[in-house]
Amino acid sequence: MEDLTQTLALSLGAGWASGINLYAAVLVLGFLGATGRIELPGGLETLADPLVLFAAGFMYLVEFFVDKIPGADTAWDTLHTFVRIPAGAILAAGAELAAGLLGGGMAAASHAAKAGTRVLINTSPEPFTNWTASIAEDFSVVAGLLVALDHPLLFLALLALFLLLLVWLLPKLWRGIKRVFRTIAGWFGGARKEEPAPPGPDDARTPAAPPPEEGADRPPPT
Repeated sequence: MEDLTQTLALSLGAGWASGINLYAAVLVLGFLGATGRIELPGGLETLADPLVLFAAGFMYLVEFFVDKIPGADTAWDTLHTFVRIPAGAILAAGAELAAGLLGGGMAAASHAAKAGTRVLINTSPEPFTNWTASIAEDFSVVAGLLVALDHPLLFLALLALFLLLLVWLLPKLWRGIKRVFRTIAGWFGGARKEEPAPPGPDDARTPAAPPPEEGADRPPPT
């Protein structure tokens, strides 16, 4: 039972962390495995390879700086929609094959929460909120994985609270995101309204006024 709980916590923790910061998750798990802090399952032993650690560390540094730039972070999150979710499923499957689907779902949930929150945060003109959110996300990935490894029951309880919060939060995020995009669309729509409208087909079908009859403007003879 204890082994099952540990495996489930590691699988879901890897998926959840991948949805927030994939490279930090790979770096933490690989570092802990390489230093003997944990024994990685057979499907995750490759994370302790020095080349994998170097690549994950380099990409983490790239994301660390990109994630602090408003607008660029949203583009990065959009691109990583096609990276974090399948990678989270693969990491979870490495711990336990049956947990792959759960890990992918967790990666999708945490990625949606992060990406949606960042769209709303980017409406603020100051950069400090963005920096605070980015650093808090990195900290939560490291802390969450350590809790999943050392206290799996506590992690599963916290994960259940996260999912409940997500059920409440996602509809509000979605409404906020729609308002942001409606505002942006209104800006472009207002710019288009200022341009003169081209003549429509109704204008082309409007018959021209008949020319005046010849001699109609001449004065009557005296």
